[in-house]
Amino acid sequence: MADRGVRRVERPRGAIGIPVIAFVLVLILSFVLWSRGNLNSLICDGDCGPANVTAPEGLTGNSLPSAARTDPVPTGSLDAAKVASAVGRVLDSDALGDHVGFVAMGPTGEVLFSRGSGTFIPASTTKLLTGFAALSAIGPATRFTTRVVSAGDKIVLVGGGDPYLRVKKPKASDREAVADLTTLATRTARALKRQGVDRVSLGYDNSLFTGRSASPGWKSSYVSGNIVTPVSALWADQGVVNGVRSRNPAASAAKTFAKLLGDRGIAVVGAPDSVSSATATTPVASVRSAPVAQIVDALVRTSDNQASEVMLRHIAIVTNQPATFEGGTDAVIEVLTRAGIDTTGLRLLDGSGLSRSNRVSPTTLAQTILAANANLSTSTMLSALPVSGFDGTLTDRFSKSKRAYGLVRAKTGTLTGVHSLAGYAVEANGLPVIFALMSDGTPAVDLVSAEAALDRVAAAIAACSCGSTP
Repeated sequence: MADRGVRRVERPRGAIGIPVIAFVLVLILSFVLWSRGNLNSLICDGDCGPANVTAPEGLTGNSLPSAARTDPVPTGSLDAAKVASAVGRVLDSDALGDHVGFVAMGPTGEVLFSRGSGTFIPASTTKLLTGFAALSAIGPATRFTTRVVSAGDKIVLVGGGDPYLRVKKPKASDREAVADLTTLATRTARALKRQGVDRVSLGYDNSLFTGRSASPGWKSSYVSGNIVTPVSALWADQGVVNGVRSRNPAASAAKTFAKLLGDRGIAVVGAPDSVSSATATTPVASVRSAPVAQIVDALVRTSDNQASEVMLRHIAIVTNQPATFEGGTDAVIEVLTRAGIDTTGLRLLDGSGLSRSNRVSPTTLAQTILAANANLSTSTMLSALPVSGFDGTLTDRFSKSKRAYGLVRAKTGTLTGVHSLAGYAVEANGLPVIFALMSDGTPAVDLVSAEAALDRVAAAIAACSCGSTP
């Protein structure tokens, strides 16, 4: 017999249905917000990097066939006439101006369609050339060392050209930044105390790079206007102190390092001075940068001007050129030529694309993307390319071409009146189409329309059933 004190409680009608409906609505809303990128700040603590983006089938770093593969994936053929039909009309947009260059290539390098001739101001698509040359010439696993050496009671902070050296210890999620002055100061103080030293003078050496610290092709306001930091083999946080870019980033890094040593019981006598470390050969402590592959990933994905110029110097060094703007750009052209890339008309004054005197053809950009996939040491650059609507400099793009979300990976390039996009799009049958679109005569006041016009061209390729698979 049931206990009289216990009564069965029946749910009112709809009590089960309402929570289920609410749950479904939450799921739908979450999917919409995620697809638009609104949840990036919660999922990735900011912009979602490539490691956090699930790309559609066929859109991976090895989607483009490698020369080393005997059975390329994916296989199939592309119809040049269909590609031409897909992009022809959208290329006529007034928003692109009157000087437009375009090329589309298949996975084996065959030209499917092209328009325009000659070279164009590349803006930040220049970073594709710098990134490829860095991976090819320096190697993806190479790291750069920031050192402290000593001679008697003087220690010297020696810059190794780490573009992402930080002051404070980076987060574990910062793949490009793994070395910091705080850790270096801790190791230095520990080593000095073991030697019974608690008082030193400090010098700094940034002589790894030579020549001018600002390109002659840059506007003078780039440095004075706090847009770029003078290029240096030694800096921390890319020379930014309290939101201001230092005119002497090596001296600023040394001053910070002196304070960090003081906090750890090592008194620094006097102000740090610029010296040569040639006579101070006794190693004290060191920290190493992230591998070149992770540095290139970051500079391509986020379009990092500062890191690009540092890597330009490293490319010069490994190719036995002077570690200058001129030596670096000559080295990049040498690496591209050696890889079989057409460099006709190529002119470079920097590694970032800030110079309006740079000139690159769409063919050079497209062939660089193809060449990157031909070797394991350079293929990582493809996975660094921003993903349409999700990632990097394409996070807020393709809003008027949402069907192309996740189907385009490309590097952007933007200066006043200059807009370019180079990468690849996966067409409707799953085959990659490599493309480069360049325009350097767009209306200066209409940035949004120009970017939307670029996006429509890439989206037209993604929507096209231009290929056939076996």
